[in-house]
Amino acid sequence: MDRIFLKGLVFFGRHGCYASENELGQKFVVDIDLFSDLTDAAASDRLEDTLDYVRIYNLARETVEGPPVKLLETVAGRIADAALREPGVQAVKVRINKPHIALPGALEGIGVEIYRERNDQSHG
Repeated sequence: MDRIFLKGLVFFGRHGCYASENELGQKFVVDIDLFSDLTDAAASDRLEDTLDYVRIYNLARETVEGPPVKLLETVAGRIADAALREPGVQAVKVRINKPHIALPGALEGIGVEIYRERNDQSHG
C-alpha cells in the first residue's frame, strides 16, 4: 500500500486530565500517515486521483484546536476516524506528541500512536 504523510503539524490545544492543561493549553505535534493505492495518481498526474492532504491537515487542526478531551488516545482516534471517512483512505496512522509535559527529567515528549484500517472497502 502506498503512503502520503503529514509530518510535524503543530497545533495549540487544551487537552489533558489536569485543569492547568485545559486552562493554559499547550503545543501538540501531529504526524499522520495515510495509506492508499496511488497507482492512478502516479499514472495520471492529476490532483483528483490522489488523497486530499489539505483536507486531512484541516481535520487534524480542527480536532486538536477544538473542544478539550482528557486523553491523547481520544484526539488521535478522532483524527483517524475523520481521515478514514475521506475518499481513498484505506488505513491511517496518527501520532500525537506533547513535547512540553511537566515530568521530573529531560524528555522530548509523551505521545500516542494509533493505526486504524477502513472496515468497509466500498467507501472509496
